[in-house]
Amino acid sequence: MVTGGGRGIGRGIALVFAKEGADVAVIDRITENAEQVAGEIQALGVRGFAHSADVSNETSITKALTDAEQQLGQIDVLMNNAGINTHVALVDMSVETWDEMIAVNLRSVFLGTRVVLPGMMKRRWGRIVSTSSQLAHKGGRQLTHYAAAKAGVLGFTRSLAYEVAAYNITVNAICPGPINTAMSKIGSAEWKAQKLQELPLGRYGNVEEVAPTLVLIASDEGSYYTGASFNMNGGDVMI
Repeated sequence: MVTGGGRGIGRGIALVFAKEGADVAVIDRITENAEQVAGEIQALGVRGFAHSADVSNETSITKALTDAEQQLGQIDVLMNNAGINTHVALVDMSVETWDEMIAVNLRSVFLGTRVVLPGMMKRRWGRIVSTSSQLAHKGGRQLTHYAAAKAGVLGFTRSLAYEVAAYNITVNAICPGPINTAMSKIGSAEWKAQKLQELPLGRYGNVEEVAPTLVLIASDEGSYYTGASFNMNGGDVMI
């Protein structure tokens, strides 16, 4: 199951799993986007399920996950990918802007994971992967709220990895750098030009360069990775 699966990195992840033969539930706040991707998944010969949800709302995300399980069966792999981004200096930031960022980018990870975890623990197998960001390591101007939420995802990932390791459940995070998606278009032209200059590889990444990593993390071959962060960021942060 992929939250924020209606476009960008989420869509790429959903499709690469479908190509590997997985049934995929696509959760997105925009119904049309989720349905379009679900149709693309079905065209690959596997089952696709679309559901609109506000991932920051407990009732909404719980219903989406429950409906997905009823349609497709147990959730073996949860990809917490839904997120938002805005640029605003802290001195100008409203409490509402801060709270929305934390709710969508961090609270949603807690809510979605909490729903699927009991079933994974009972079956003693599961894969949980959440989208953080290279800015969780680096920070960024006018992005204190975003960087704080994404750093929280890493803390969540590492701590939960300890809790569920005995159940053969792995918990990991990906930390993409600038990727050619709709979200990368946010921000001023000056900011984007500066970011491009900072990248050792000299270019933004593509979704196709991110999504295959998720297949490894979710596979039996990736079973020794847990509490890890995968940094596909063009060298923006080297750790």
